[in-house]
Amino acid sequence: MLARLPLTTAGQLPAPEITSADVVYVVGGLGLVVAAALPRLLRDHPVSVAMGFTAVGLLVGLLPLPLPEIDPTASGEVPERLTEVAVIVAIMGVGLAIDRPFSWRRWGTTWRLLGIAMPLTIAAVALLGWGLMGLLPASALLLAAVLAPTDPVLAGDVQLEGPNEGEDDEVRFGLTSEAGLNDGLAFPFVYLALFAGSAAGLAEWGPRWLAWELVGKVVVGVVVGYAVGWLLARLAFRAPRPEWRFADAGEAVVALGAVLLSYGVAETVQGYGFLAVFATALAIRRHESKHRYHEVLHSFVQQVEQILTMVLLLLLGVASARGLLDDLTWTGALTGVLLLLVVRPAAGWVSLLGGQGTRGERLALGFFGVRGIGSFYYLAYATTEGAFSEAAELWSTVAFTVLLSVLVHGVAATPAMNRLDLGRWSTTPHRRGHGVREAVRSARVRS
Repeated sequence: MLARLPLTTAGQLPAPEITSADVVYVVGGLGLVVAAALPRLLRDHPVSVAMGFTAVGLLVGLLPLPLPEIDPTASGEVPERLTEVAVIVAIMGVGLAIDRPFSWRRWGTTWRLLGIAMPLTIAAVALLGWGLMGLLPASALLLAAVLAPTDPVLAGDVQLEGPNEGEDDEVRFGLTSEAGLNDGLAFPFVYLALFAGSAAGLAEWGPRWLAWELVGKVVVGVVVGYAVGWLLARLAFRAPRPEWRFADAGEAVVALGAVLLSYGVAETVQGYGFLAVFATALAIRRHESKHRYHEVLHSFVQQVEQILTMVLLLLLGVASARGLLDDLTWTGALTGVLLLLVVRPAAGWVSLLGGQGTRGERLALGFFGVRGIGSFYYLAYATTEGAFSEAAELWSTVAFTVLLSVLVHGVAATPAMNRLDLGRWSTTPHRRGHGVREAVRSARVRS
């Protein structure tokens, strides 16, 4: 390669030039190395992996390095696809981690968070966007819809760790199952904002929204996803030919195939792909639930998710340092603060009144409504599909809210969850034994 470099008039090679590609390779390589060690390094500290990567991204963005331009407000297609992939992979991991059998009673906490807390949050944020920020009604509704879901990507510190872990942990189960479902259930409200911002009247789009976006697409997504998951599970565990029994061979890449297949099929038939992926994961998890193959699948999905999360958080940090927050107003920042510290905790608390769990568990379920990558996906999708004159302000407000969520929830997650775990282990003999086993397992991992 040196022979191809142009020579100067003095016959010498020119000074080396650092390109944006060089910086991307270096930062990406270091990020992957750090990603391998960071979860174990931060396990017992009030600092999350998300905080670490976001901080690195901010630092890189502040340095005078030749980086590619990152402006999601200029082109929503790239951030939409990146965040889309990250969310569906995370949803698959969430579904594979759930052991609790599906039922209306045993999933009572989930239904309360989805059916009561989520609509209350959407209504409150829409009112803040309209009354406090002065947004147009459609933009206020879009802000509320994109900030409504608990994120499956960044909420890992307060979710179930994997198969056969923490089935009786109401907080981790509630937040895990909520994150798996509410990304898909937020979509009808994103469409509601798109319809409200169009030139058509309510009489034209109202019936379609109720029948199709709110109900029809949900049903289609769930049915398609469960069917794909059931077929893949039958193939993996009980195929008539040994070559197709992926479980016996431990073929982990099947997990990624399941993600893409269920999402693609559901989207092709106009269902909600996010719900389809979650249903696929639950269907696979129901087959041979004690088989080690589930741990293999979950571990592989976690590794893919970890890489995608690292990339997106680095990009978020860089973009935030280089202009993503330029259109943030004090009312937008206040809206983000109120959402994380008042609206979501209050809505969560109200939704869980009379439900399962102790007072401390209800507080945790309400407080840890982590906002993250899913919000960026919905915003990128909506601003690509529709015309929102206040898109720049929406991007800045959502970015600030996600950054604040990474900080606040990242600091609080470890001490809060440890305290809840100690409380459960000290009050129930069954759980005291579980706590001893967890301590022994953690000690083995650290050694």
